[in-house]
Amino acid sequence: MAAGTVLTVLSNIPWGTVIDAAPRIAEGAGRLWEAARNLRRTKTPQEEAGGNPPTDQPTEAERLQAQVVELEMAVNAMREQLQASAEVVKELADQNALLVQRIEVARQRIVLMAAAGSGSVLALTAALVVLWRQLP
Repeated sequence: MAAGTVLTVLSNIPWGTVIDAAPRIAEGAGRLWEAARNLRRTKTPQEEAGGNPPTDQPTEAERLQAQVVELEMAVNAMREQLQASAEVVKELADQNALLVQRIEVARQRIVLMAAAGSGSVLALTAALVVLWRQLP
């Protein structure tokens, strides 16, 4: 009986919608993955300039300014990653809501079928009792 219930629920899932949304979710997950990889590969401002670090020691202001630029780059990378993850989460939440609705419809149908089946069994039992009493 449990296998039949699972098959009923699975047959009521809008697989076309799930399959149609899968590329968007995969794309969002890919963007999220790339953002995470790029965050780990953040270059320092000196590396981005393409030059070797200067031979003389940078002043305190230059060092702080380079640190600010590096932090801004990290914040921007994190912002992109957050947006990509928010898109993936939204797509998954939409699919989850749709699946919950379909499961609720299937649950209601199962309850209705169980009630109808129980009623049929009771009616059949009553008919058998009546016929049994009429036997000589």
